Amino acid sequence: MRPTTGAHPALRPGRIGELRTANLLAVSPMTRVSATADGTPTEQMADYYAEFARGGFGLVITEGTYTDAAYSQGYFNQPGIVTDRHVAGWREVTGRVHAAGAPIVLQLMHAGALSQGNRHRDHTAGPSPVRPRGEMMPEYGGHGPWPVPKEMDEAAIAEAVRGFADSAVRARRAGFDGVEVHAANGYLLDQFLTDYTNQRADRYGGPIAHRVRLAAEVVAAIRAAVGPDWCVGVRLSQTKVNDFTYRWPGGAKDAETVFAALAEAGASYLHIASEGRDWIETARLGDGETITRLARRVTGLPVIANGGMHEPERAARVLAEGHADLLSIGRGALANPDLPRLLAAGEAPRAFDPAMLEPFATLDNARRWRQAVGA
Repeated sequence: MRPTTGAHPALRPGRIGELRTANLLAVSPMTRVSATADGTPTEQMADYYAEFARGGFGLVITEGTYTDAAYSQGYFNQPGIVTDRHVAGWREVTGRVHAAGAPIVLQLMHAGALSQGNRHRDHTAGPSPVRPRGEMMPEYGGHGPWPVPKEMDEAAIAEAVRGFADSAVRARRAGFDGVEVHAANGYLLDQFLTDYTNQRADRYGGPIAHRVRLAAEVVAAIRAAVGPDWCVGVRLSQTKVNDFTYRWPGGAKDAETVFAALAEAGASYLHIASEGRDWIETARLGDGETITRLARRVTGLPVIANGGMHEPERAARVLAEGHADLLSIGRGALANPDLPRLLAAGEAPRAFDPAMLEPFATLDNARRWRQAVGA
């Protein structure tokens, strides 16, 4: 990998939990639905992830990957980390990324009530029997209202926790440098965190300190399974794929409770997902503090900020003002898998084309589009 030295602050070396990174730029998790029907990663996926490493990104975080053979899968052709075939497929991906010079983290995801592609198609599971807001996403093969999930009892909750922990062990066998627990964007762990989807009266419901219990138990179970020297991150958000306006009702107090619980459970870092493209404003809490800087202050953990971070001025400001330790980039990385090299050369990033988000658009469509515009 070419040394990433230059004027932009994102090009300095970093550290996130147990990982050292060549710079402060990470590839954000992006749903690509490009695995085989049984969830096995493909050669095209290895090409896709390796190009970001070759382009100079300091860290690659994968798309959400399902963790058990029951209710965790969210989409058809979503990758899993459940079988030996999955492990072998991912080992090809991690080998290619490592050969290109970057660490890679596997995002572990349980879709819960927001599933439109698991083997129980007519029966999803969640914290409470509450129909999710909005409708299924047609770009990922869904249509119509979400089904009402069945309420998970404590045995089902324990099974989900085991699925996360067992998947983390498999991820380590597959050559990953860590895992990231997906507790954001409206999926299962976020459903437990959210007041209107969690109407339980047991120890997993009620006040925010109880609603964060499942996410904390997942982190603690993974930490116990993989030991103290391996990276275990957590991704959080207030907004969701089916609710772009939600905010934690208790504002900064709720955020402090969530962040502290996950840090105590053994998280290595927190990854705060985008609240909008105008990140500086939309990430602010009621008292003017940003949610990422609050996470840094409360936990002392490294924090990744997400949302429009491919824009050089915004990225520099977020780092200079102490809002985050690393920056994750989604759409900007699809258009610019060599973004760190562009920053080092002082070149402007290429514009994003929405066609890149089409299922299986991934690397091939991005390449075709860049060729069409002469990039």
